[in-house]
Amino acid sequence: MTTPGNSSQDVWRPHVTVACVVTDGDRYLMVEEEINGRIAYNQPAGHLDDLEGLQQAAVRETREETGWTVALTHFVGVHQWRSTEHGDVIVRFTFAARPLTHDPQQPLDTGVRRALWLTRGEIAALGERLRSPMVLMSIDDWLAGQRMPLSVVASLMPGSTAS
Repeated sequence: MTTPGNSSQDVWRPHVTVACVVTDGDRYLMVEEEINGRIAYNQPAGHLDDLEGLQQAAVRETREETGWTVALTHFVGVHQWRSTEHGDVIVRFTFAARPLTHDPQQPLDTGVRRALWLTRGEIAALGERLRSPMVLMSIDDWLAGQRMPLSVVASLMPGSTAS
């Protein structure tokens, strides 16, 4: 909220991010990345770009971080968390997806060391090496059957195919 005399530039804004829970049987697509000199594990995830729909961003981030092209199947939920890395609030829109094709020649985003498939148990065993508590929370939401139709996430952005 702005205070009298402050411009809209002073409005607090969280980081808006997207993530994908990509499943193949009992395995989940994960990203091993270097963050501030440490190795961390996350779902394919990243920031929403200007003029981009949330669904477009989720597919793009998955491709850029893993080389996998995916088809979104459901919306899993929204999670809010204050990052221990930078102290800012993250609002994360999580989608479920199925893998379609993989391009092993695709250059991965800066900092991404590799994509890998892990079971829920293997992911839980990573403990503090998970990028955030939202990683396991998203998988557990998915496993608990939390699946909403993609139509609950609408976009009116130019070129968006999401309705």
